Amino acid sequence: MQEDAGKEALFLKVVSALDELRPFLHEDGGDLEIVDITAEKVLKIQFVGACSSCSMNDMTFKNGVEDAIMRLVPEIARVEPVNFTLNV
Repeated sequence: MQEDAGKEALFLKVVSALDELRPFLHEDGGDLEIVDITAEKVLKIQFVGACSSCSMNDMTFKNGVEDAIMRLVPEIARVEPVNFTLNV
């Protein structure tokens, strides 16, 4: 039971962090969705709307999304996009 509460608290922290980024994504017609937070604390997210096909989604992910999540939710071990491949 305590594990479920911990996972829910982590989920809420991630949502709060993403909410800080959303206004910038909404300006360009995009958004983010949480796909999963694994038992290993890997956050899997996907860009939606205009962000899903944007040629700059690599940079947005690395310099915005990943950086913000890792800073605001240090419990997350890694952030992985699910609907595009990083070209880094």
